[in-house]
Amino acid sequence: MFSSQLNKTTKTHSSMATTKPRTVCCVGDIHGYIIKLQNLWSNLEKTVGPSDFESALIIFLGDYCDRGPDTKKVIDFLISLPSKYPNQSHVFLCGNHDLAFAAFLGVLPSPIDGSDFSETWREYEMNEERERWYKGEGYENMHLQGRRWAGRMVGFNRAKNTEYQGSIYDAAPTFHSYGLSHGSSDLRKAVPDEHKKFLADLVWVHEEDNVSIETQEGLQKCKLIAVHAGLEKGKGVEEQLNYLKAKDTRIPKVEPLSGRKNVWDIPEELSKTATIVVSGHHAKVHVEELRLIIDRGGGMESNPVAAIVLPSKKLVLDTDQLEK
Repeated sequence: MFSSQLNKTTKTHSSMATTKPRTVCCVGDIHGYIIKLQNLWSNLEKTVGPSDFESALIIFLGDYCDRGPDTKKVIDFLISLPSKYPNQSHVFLCGNHDLAFAAFLGVLPSPIDGSDFSETWREYEMNEERERWYKGEGYENMHLQGRRWAGRMVGFNRAKNTEYQGSIYDAAPTFHSYGLSHGSSDLRKAVPDEHKKFLADLVWVHEEDNVSIETQEGLQKCKLIAVHAGLEKGKGVEEQLNYLKAKDTRIPKVEPLSGRKNVWDIPEELSKTATIVVSGHHAKVHVEELRLIIDRGGGMESNPVAAIVLPSKKLVLDTDQLEK
């Protein structure tokens, strides 16, 4: 009996020692490019292998809309994944473009203090004329970013080296994908309810424990925080996580969803415990220790869409030519 029990214990420990880390795929900004998304999805499955892919955790890092021509088809694709891949886990983060789209449609949660969305305009009112904020039907109590999203920005965007597409968010292609001209108030009727629900349900941050990642010291288990742009320096991490989890729409501009330099690095506070911070948003790929920024495309037609696979940190592009 003792020998039998010992054998069982040995087998259990052996099984635990050889347990394969779960595959985690973090998918960068898609920006309305359905063909790129489909090709990337196929390449992820080939890279990971069908078995591991079937049970993978897939984290989409936000910005599903704008710039590319097929926002409607992209959202259809994403909505279909849980039924097509029932053994996968899917996390859909909110990007700054998605928040603005949701704001225009009126599907953001109401401010937690009962205030009107018009309160979010005040800090940025000096930009209203230059950005030609939306002033059509329903604007009176619309979140700042919804008004900016459907505004009438014209001219050359030096940061992107392209002409503006309808607004400062380049939202015209999203309107077009639903069969409407940019800035049409009819978009709120044209967008299907399941798309509105998808946008309303997007999370502003996601935390995951025990994510394995290859490091210089070998395989390491870490906590993972996924947020579209990153976490701010100089602000308490817990404070940020709390308002992100609460989707605090009193905030006119949510820095962890839209910031740049101030959210690039991992906050020093997180250096005490091994924490991966993964984001998209920045129009580049940056993989440095536990800080992962995955946005090769930036919404530009000529650039690929990227994903990173953990624990290997293998970068996968929609343009990769992989054998079946």
